Amino acid sequence: MKSTPLSLIAGTVALAAVTGFAALTAPGEVGAPEAKAAARLPVERTSLLCPSPGGVELAETTYTSLTPAGEGGGEAGTAELKPAAPVTDDDTKDDDKKGDKDGKDGKDDKADAKKEKPVVTLKEAGKPVTAETSDEDAPALIGTATGRLAPGWAAQQTTVSPAGSARGLLGLSCGAPDTDFWFPGASTAKTRQDYIHLTNPDDSALVADIELYGPEGPLASDIGDGVTVPGRSSVPLLLSTLTTDAVEDVTVHVTTRGGRIGAAIKVAEDEAGTDWLAASTDPSGSLVLPGIPADATSVHLVAFAPGEDDADVKVQLLGKNAPFSPAGNDTLHIKSQMTASVDLKDVTGGEPGSVRLTPVGSGATPIVAALRVARGSGDKQEIAYIPATEPVGGRATVADNRAKGSVLSLTAPAADAKVKVTTSAGSEGGEQTVKTYTVKAGTTLEVTPEVPSGLKGAYALTVETESGGPVHAARTLTVTEGGIKMFTVQTLPDDGGTVDVPRVTQDLSVLED
Repeated sequence: MKSTPLSLIAGTVALAAVTGFAALTAPGEVGAPEAKAAARLPVERTSLLCPSPGGVELAETTYTSLTPAGEGGGEAGTAELKPAAPVTDDDTKDDDKKGDKDGKDGKDDKADAKKEKPVVTLKEAGKPVTAETSDEDAPALIGTATGRLAPGWAAQQTTVSPAGSARGLLGLSCGAPDTDFWFPGASTAKTRQDYIHLTNPDDSALVADIELYGPEGPLASDIGDGVTVPGRSSVPLLLSTLTTDAVEDVTVHVTTRGGRIGAAIKVAEDEAGTDWLAASTDPSGSLVLPGIPADATSVHLVAFAPGEDDADVKVQLLGKNAPFSPAGNDTLHIKSQMTASVDLKDVTGGEPGSVRLTPVGSGATPIVAALRVARGSGDKQEIAYIPATEPVGGRATVADNRAKGSVLSLTAPAADAKVKVTTSAGSEGGEQTVKTYTVKAGTTLEVTPEVPSGLKGAYALTVETESGGPVHAARTLTVTEGGIKMFTVQTLPDDGGTVDVPRVTQDLSVLED
């Protein structure tokens, strides 16, 4: 590359540092390159947030973290999950009470050092690391990965709650901070204890707004309007305290004012089980909810249309061999800003499946949706939630898998597709394996991952789309405890490990008067 002795170079070099690429040539120089399409380059920084798993006696929580092996973003980098600060009632009312940190005594300094000590530290790509806690007051975790450990970094927290009316397996892929979340499938009913956890990864406090929508429209709530979340802290709120209305099916909308947060809802249902409800993908005219287990005894669909228009959608199950519509429930009418639901019962008929929602007619009103799935019955029942999710895209990873009990569900809603599935090395030993699968259009393929050779500990699953149409994926993890098949389902949306970076050329015409 030729250098040009002009002051413009200083600005161009700064731009190159941001974009990762710049081509500098003098005007009129022979062979001067033209501006090209953006390149996809690995990200160099990733943030993840894990809500507090605490509040349950005798529970055991496992954290699993992994960055898929592959090309990273430059320097070696780090990937750590650190505890968020505990929050008191005074913190949520007045963040200024935190005061100045100067002048603290030695005891406070030790507490700060403990707070900053990482719970999980990842040092190399391709091999997961784990950590465990049985602390009833375990905090939320705030994570950052940089350099080669940033692209595709994934983490999961998995909690086994063996006793109580809401015993079960709770699993959640730790999520990236955002400003807007939709949670269809929540509840303020007396049989439910639904806590929304809001985690702020930044140093400054922010304000979040929580809106609740039932079958008749918005639920009256003054408390959810303007919830302060202190910096680097997490706030749990019981949904039933935000309104006087006890409603079975509720859609929760969370937005922020001037900042980003992590958000997830911990569901506990009397005599049925417990799990995390993750946010639905952004509102869209067509949605896919993948990964209904073959032995599901109940499937409950909850949907919501956030705009001003009603939505009419076709409900289809993408089964093992072909798509079909549930008898009597082939369409669903969703009134604007009113939560709609339908009980699909044991719709899978003993086969794995996924739900696809598409517009009826030419309209495509954006909606959000989630499934409540139950396995077993009576005192052996357990529940899990499946939100609508984006396709796998280039690559997606789910971190916590065991030698037994992990099942991967792959759904191709529109066209045949080929995907590559990598099972990573184990956290304590073993070698990765790679296998390729073809998924036929309109079907769901359920596979038991090939366990890594010599596996010791937990492993991660990475799914990559190689050809064909989009693929939606979910992983079901089952742990049998006390004769109950406790389970949790995590979807696998694109990990965002690469981003479009504009290619830049020098244009000295900007110096002309």
